Amino acid sequence: MRFQSRVWHLATFSSVLAVACGDGGESDVAPGVPWPVAEHRARTVSDVRYSIFFDIPAELSERIRGREIVSFTLAEATEPLVLDFAQSEESVIAVMVDGEVVPYRVTNEHIIVPQGVLREGENALEIEFLAGDGSLNRNRDFLYTLFVPDRARVAFPCFDQPNLKGRYALRLETPATWRAIANGAVQSHEINQDRASFVFNETAPLPTYLFAFAAGVFQVEMAQRDGRTLTMYHRETDREKVGRNREAIFDLHAAALRWLEDYTAIPYPFEKFGFVLIPSFQYGGMEHPGGILYRATGLLLDETATQNQLLGRASVIAHETAHMWFGDLVTMNWFDDVWTKEVFANFMAAKIVNPSFPEVDHDLRFLLAHYPDAYQVDRTDGANPIRQQLDNLNEAGTLYGAIIYEKAPIVMKQLERLVGDVTFREGLQEYLTAYSFANATWPALIDILDERSEEDLASWSEVWVQEAGRPTVATELEIADGRIASLRLSQSDPAGRRRVWNQRMDLILSYANQEARALPVQLRSASLDVSEAVGLPTPDFVLANGKGVGYGRFKLDPRSRRYLLNHLPDIDPALLRGTAWLSLWDAMLSGEVPPLTLVHLAQRSLESESDELNVQRILGYLRTAYWRYLSAREREELAPAVEALLWRRASRTPRKTLKSAYFSAYRDVVLTSDGVQRLTGIWRMDETIAGLTFAERDYTAMALELAVRDVDGTEDILREQLDRITNPDRQARLAFVLPAVSPDAIVRDGFFESLSDPKNREHEPWVLQGLRYLHHPLRAERAERYIRPSLDLLEEIQRTGDIFFPKGWLDATLGGHNSARAAAIVRTFLDDQPDLPARLKGKLLQSADPLFRAERILDARR
Repeated sequence: MRFQSRVWHLATFSSVLAVACGDGGESDVAPGVPWPVAEHRARTVSDVRYSIFFDIPAELSERIRGREIVSFTLAEATEPLVLDFAQSEESVIAVMVDGEVVPYRVTNEHIIVPQGVLREGENALEIEFLAGDGSLNRNRDFLYTLFVPDRARVAFPCFDQPNLKGRYALRLETPATWRAIANGAVQSHEINQDRASFVFNETAPLPTYLFAFAAGVFQVEMAQRDGRTLTMYHRETDREKVGRNREAIFDLHAAALRWLEDYTAIPYPFEKFGFVLIPSFQYGGMEHPGGILYRATGLLLDETATQNQLLGRASVIAHETAHMWFGDLVTMNWFDDVWTKEVFANFMAAKIVNPSFPEVDHDLRFLLAHYPDAYQVDRTDGANPIRQQLDNLNEAGTLYGAIIYEKAPIVMKQLERLVGDVTFREGLQEYLTAYSFANATWPALIDILDERSEEDLASWSEVWVQEAGRPTVATELEIADGRIASLRLSQSDPAGRRRVWNQRMDLILSYANQEARALPVQLRSASLDVSEAVGLPTPDFVLANGKGVGYGRFKLDPRSRRYLLNHLPDIDPALLRGTAWLSLWDAMLSGEVPPLTLVHLAQRSLESESDELNVQRILGYLRTAYWRYLSAREREELAPAVEALLWRRASRTPRKTLKSAYFSAYRDVVLTSDGVQRLTGIWRMDETIAGLTFAERDYTAMALELAVRDVDGTEDILREQLDRITNPDRQARLAFVLPAVSPDAIVRDGFFESLSDPKNREHEPWVLQGLRYLHHPLRAERAERYIRPSLDLLEEIQRTGDIFFPKGWLDATLGGHNSARAAAIVRTFLDDQPDLPARLKGKLLQSADPLFRAERILDARR
């Protein structure tokens, strides 16, 4: 592939370590994992093996002691050796070779062993240390590791880079009542009085971010599928919930494994298959081979689960299972290509899920699962490319987001269309075989596909993968004597750089009394005259992306926009309605359609929309427009009609999944005194909805929504809801969040102030839930005081939090606001921080974009 090479201005690795073993100074290795250090190690270090022991005490206040033997081969021993360990000097107890203590230095998150201690060829370092807790996620009676992208070095000394794969032999000592799971199978398990010992088999080669274990008080479920044993660890105390979900969870994993083995022509590449359901896990899932971690609520669904939640569970299972091949078997060389593992996991997940849900329109599912979130970033001034240069692994967390997870699968789908699905699959099989248990880059895959395709994939990749943003695609329609005289598609670059996005799409000409005409087109230049349309009857509307494959802002011509605003509920099929909604939402955000008009369209559409995926999307747009883009007066005027509609649909819709979707929307937007009284009655279990059984989580959500509406007896409702919860993990979460919804502003102030201490941010999902309620639109004016101090914490949040936390922190902080005052606070912060790291600034601009748009939209209507 023809990508510009990364250029470094450090002449040699030795210059980085010029005084590394002297008295210190400016030439010490920088904190994190700088690329020059990683690149040097990748060239000179090989055959890495870790034999690791962790002694886990029962008391959280006690440090975890560790001991490891790191063995490796050195191609040359002319430089000091750098290991990564982001702990203090006191946390390193000893470094030994052949049982003898050797000199070392601890500096800037590294252990540096001087030249002369090691030799060319085979070496082994024995290190005794105190493990860092930051990536061990310790709780009172369980813990789990989460080392992505560079946090293995927080827990133990290692070569913390993806292109130095190692084999791991792990031993744990834990309290006697604990169970443990790791990448390898359990070799032995012994209990001696109040302590247990677990020894695990050595793993296949893995990067440090995939080495993992979990230990604690867990229940274990096992199942046989296709001759393979699947094991699930969990902490759920509701046995009925476990029983209701158990078989579906195992079946979905088995289906994903079968599909991937067939598609890749490579058997499952690891020793065993197990997974752990973690309460309040930071992510939806994490793909450790042999020990996948999932957020428990994503897999153990309530009886009120919506279709989106059922699809979401299937998708996250397929996503993490796909990683066993894409990311675990073949790993990116450096985290600038982290997107490659995520894009294949998401892209494959969309294919895997389809057979399990034959009743679902999967083209519509792909559209709604990926495009809205990708657009939400790509339309902003903070948009980032899919592939980004990374100078230091400590910045890798800032690469993650919707562009990697949502836009990249769209781009991959375009690539598959360009080269053909057979060529695409054969290319992937060659890629996986060639780089098994090794590392690869995106250009390596493009080179393989380039050999099989007539397309100029290098140029295609440059604009789609290396550049940020999306094109604006406009339709120009001329009519003469009731027929099309000309139809032109044109694309423009919003950044003014005259870029051209080569893509295929299906242009739709729709007619009320006859079948729509689909015209496949490839837009590979600034404009395209669609000659096939000339002479056809005048359509009711033209939709350039009618089948939801193209990517961009599809600007409707005025005639088509008017028609869709008046007739969208009557248009078929469901996919066409879905793509039209995306274009109309873009039009609203650009000021071409008033928010109130779109809300009225949503009300009309919900009366007749039959596709549940579209219902969920329309409900999402309704919620967002209602709280963010309408004035308080408009909300008050609309509230009775909106509540009546949602209640009616929740009560009368026969499908339970749809009932749940409508009730959730009702709960989130209710404003009238009658509506609040009804919600209170449901929470008190005095009122019901026929056919809908509420779970504990539903009642908790109702109690929190009632609290931010300041109903009488709020504190009693919250206390009672806390007492209703029997699961200790969920009870602890609600107890953490309660101060954020307190009717007492001083208590809410105290909650926010507590978040300045990193120890109070360890349970990130709890923090984000609390912040969302703290900044709820009904309390936004009072919450404006928290915006600037939240932004002042941003760089620290990035240093101390997991990869999705900074963006989540920003979204939760700004998501409830639409005032000019709030927008001004953000702009002032940006002005005051000219040196804010570029990617963090991008995250802030992404999160602030809806706030800035709301300010403009509301100001234009005053």
